[in-house]
Amino acid sequence: MKELVAQWDKRLNWGWIGDIAKWVIEEAIAIQQIPAPTFAEERRAEYVRAQFEAMGLEAVQSDALFNVIGKLKGKQSGRPGIMISAHTDTVFAEHADLTIRQEGDLIYGPGLGDNSIGVSGMLGILRSLRQLELQPACDIWFVANTREEGLGDLGGMKAVFQQLQPDIACVLNLEGMAFGHVYHAGIAVRRLHITAKGEGGHSWLNFGRTSAIHGIMELGAAITALRPPEAPRTTYNIGIIEGGQSINTIATEAGLWLDLRSEDSVTLGQFEEKVRETVARMNKASLPLAIEVVGDRPAGQIPADHVLIQGAYAALEQVGVKGTLENGSTDANIPLAAGCPAITVGVTHGGNAHRLDEYIESKPVADGMRHLLLLTLACCDYVAAS
Repeated sequence: MKELVAQWDKRLNWGWIGDIAKWVIEEAIAIQQIPAPTFAEERRAEYVRAQFEAMGLEAVQSDALFNVIGKLKGKQSGRPGIMISAHTDTVFAEHADLTIRQEGDLIYGPGLGDNSIGVSGMLGILRSLRQLELQPACDIWFVANTREEGLGDLGGMKAVFQQLQPDIACVLNLEGMAFGHVYHAGIAVRRLHITAKGEGGHSWLNFGRTSAIHGIMELGAAITALRPPEAPRTTYNIGIIEGGQSINTIATEAGLWLDLRSEDSVTLGQFEEKVRETVARMNKASLPLAIEVVGDRPAGQIPADHVLIQGAYAALEQVGVKGTLENGSTDANIPLAAGCPAITVGVTHGGNAHRLDEYIESKPVADGMRHLLLLTLACCDYVAAS
């Protein structure tokens, strides 16, 4: 793969890459300006679909989850090719302030890095191939998928990969601010919604009755006393606590939302069992507790010496960047768990993800796009020859 990357880098004249980088940034802002909370990505999907069609992709389609798919026909069409994916949803509400501001090299805007520039980077690959009149060696499936964030539970990628799996040899997944990193392992994630129901009543007149909030607080304290193993790395987080009617009412209902993660699926299952044992121990007739699984992201990985990783490293080296190997929870979890080679790579650097002051750096975008295009073309050559 390293040789294929080097060959493409010598073959292409990179004088145009600055124009592509400028276009990718402008496109990222245009995408960012379209609200796309998880489960409400339809308007952004329509925009991406129009771009796919304008740039001549075949078999462009959308589904009920607002995923958008299109195929760029390769020289060896009809055989398994590659998928390039980027999620369209954001963590921000429909009416969040999406104002953009620029300070030097930094461009601020909620959702701009995660993942508007990931989507525009995907479009930038397609635009580059069209402008250079390059037909890839194998088919490329471009996928703008939904439901990556939060309780979306990777639902968009689950649906897309189930549909396209027979046509896919490997996956390049784009996260906007991951430039320089190569995510090769998807960590396992389980998310639980634990609820409690109490007797309720007046805070003065009925003092001593079971309170759902008190019960959930006690349960939360018990959960935080649990100690997950350090290796394989396993974590937990109570992200939301809810319940109650008023300050002077003994709560009849309350709940907490628990996020569990591990590098190993078996270890995660063992730690989840400890949580469930804690819930069972605290369950009683006056305070019934219930657990609902609201998220299940499977784990998977490819080895550090995999050809796909070596190709990503080689493409980064061509722009003077030393790649670092990472693990995390991304859309790549789905193909990895199914045994399909997949990595997650990025377009640029940035920070403050999931905050209103999220930002991207504009200067690295040219190098980011060069590395993505080299990786794409080399992967297509490798898959076609396999």
